[in-house]
Amino acid sequence: MAEHAKRSPAVIEVIPASPNQESILANLLELYAHDFSEFHNVELGADGRFGYKHLSLYWCEPHRHPFLVRMDGKLGGFVLVKRGSEISSDDTVWDMAEFFILRGYRRRGMGTQTAHEVWQRFSGLWEVRVMESNNSAHQFWARAIAAFVGETIHSVLVEKRGQRWRVFSFESKRTPQRPSE
Repeated sequence: MAEHAKRSPAVIEVIPASPNQESILANLLELYAHDFSEFHNVELGADGRFGYKHLSLYWCEPHRHPFLVRMDGKLGGFVLVKRGSEISSDDTVWDMAEFFILRGYRRRGMGTQTAHEVWQRFSGLWEVRVMESNNSAHQFWARAIAAFVGETIHSVLVEKRGQRWRVFSFESKRTPQRPSE
């Protein structure tokens, strides 16, 4: 039997990040920016870091929500969610600002499960935007969103500030919590 077939399903936790975990998120954002540099022209600073200028806002603005993702208790990624569309400027839309799963955890359903958990926490209209050149991310989001809403949602091509994005729009409806047994 193949090694991967012996594994039990991973326990995935999406945990709100506290202000004292900002440095952990900053470190993960460096890995994310490195991966993203394949599709987007991001420049290293003089300090050898990419940086993320909006990170500190996630602990002082109430419409921003930072999360760490743990896979079987180990750090596996992060999610940054904010209220307000980067594309349509609609202040009521939830925006998947940044989403990152470490390479070693990809292609095992963990990213999809993480996204679904985030969407369950924030009911309402959502936008997920993907750079047009990032085909693997586009395929991931198309599958994850279809599995969540139960139908295929087609992305729309949008150009904003000289960038070309594929944007998925859908609604998350809060599901009732099941009583503890």
